[in-house]
Amino acid sequence: MRSEPSILHLDLDAFFAAVEQRDKPSLRGRPVVVGGIGPRGVVSTASYEARAFGARSAMPTHEARRRCPPGTAFLGGRFAAYRKTSAVVMSLLREVSSVVEQVSVDEAYVDLAAGEQRDLSADGVRLLAEELLERIEAETGGLTASAGIASSKMLAKIGSDLEKPRGLVVVAPGRELDVLAPLNVRALGGVGPATADRLRTFGVETVEQLRRLALPDLVSIFGEAHGNGLHRLARAQDDRPVVVERETKSISAEETFETDVADRARLESEIARLAEGVCRRLVAASAFARTVTVKVRHPDFSLQTRSATLRHATDQAGAVTDLATRLLHGVDVSSGLRLIGVGVSGLTTHAQVELDLELGGLGRVEPAPEYEAVAARVEPAPAGMVTEATPAVAWRTGADVVHAEHGAGWVWGSGRGRVTVRFEGPLTGPGPVRTFAVDDPQLSPADPPEWRPEPVA
Repeated sequence: MRSEPSILHLDLDAFFAAVEQRDKPSLRGRPVVVGGIGPRGVVSTASYEARAFGARSAMPTHEARRRCPPGTAFLGGRFAAYRKTSAVVMSLLREVSSVVEQVSVDEAYVDLAAGEQRDLSADGVRLLAEELLERIEAETGGLTASAGIASSKMLAKIGSDLEKPRGLVVVAPGRELDVLAPLNVRALGGVGPATADRLRTFGVETVEQLRRLALPDLVSIFGEAHGNGLHRLARAQDDRPVVVERETKSISAEETFETDVADRARLESEIARLAEGVCRRLVAASAFARTVTVKVRHPDFSLQTRSATLRHATDQAGAVTDLATRLLHGVDVSSGLRLIGVGVSGLTTHAQVELDLELGGLGRVEPAPEYEAVAARVEPAPAGMVTEATPAVAWRTGADVVHAEHGAGWVWGSGRGRVTVRFEGPLTGPGPVRTFAVDDPQLSPADPPEWRPEPVA
């Protein structure tokens, strides 16, 4: 932990939904939900208008539909638009410091102590952050962000969440424990639902109550590593540096089916497709992997993972497919699967080309911890959202389009051979709605619209 508040954590407010409202003026001030819009979709982001009705990230989309009023916009994701806006924000952060750790498309840490000399007092960093947040809003067409500044990454991240949206919290040195004390233990990065439930059985719900537990008791309850970790977190002990490059620990991809699938041939075909995508990302990252994991979700929502370790690292889709298929053979699919995923880990920059994929070449085959989707490690993408590589329909709701006669717009909805488009953009007012045949030759997909006015010559 540093002696001055020199670590800034920035988090864009309801980012995906905010981009949609910026680019679609008819949705401004209305509830907007972004995520998987099919019957098994999951909410990625809800606008603050939608949150007022109880919509939340990671909620099943059907539940968000039940809670939100008529007229709520449910949109699939536009990753190109999010990346374009994110690039502007990250560029602004790098103007502040050369040391920026991008955690995801809408979140980053900034080391304010790196580079030029500046006032790192609480007042000094507050002024810097206020100017930064104003620039972000101006350069992104009105998007807002929240920031936390503190002596550690943990406190900075917690601070950025305390006064959302448009929040700014500076935790002055010496006040770390005061800020943590009243918070629920879930505010700590190492405390998930299971840990919080276990702590509750001991009467512990706040960080202050957690801090009162002795280290031997925590180790007895949670084990050496986790117990020590909780003990440190409750005391604001976090010495992690801000790093420019974040190590990719795993790469994976998954598919959620519209209906449960029990056909092994189809499941194996899906494994091959997912493995191809994973290995393309391995090659792009100049990496090789030793461990392959298959993840499945059953009709009762229970999750099962199986993994095996190769004797030699690989980036070959055939090798990953073969091993993933073998792992699937150990899964009972008779009742069907809701979801299937393929992941690789144990990444290295060195390859050993002599692969031994016979049974003797496998290491242990055992349950493995649930791995994070590739979006969370390499190219952030929301859980449950249909990816660009596998669109669910020809014209996805919310997608950018252009018509030869009517100009740019976005897909309002489609079905029964028709597609409805609203013609508007970030620099227009709410636009008209028109309907076309889905195969209208004048209608085509388009790049995300530009929100910045062209400079006057």
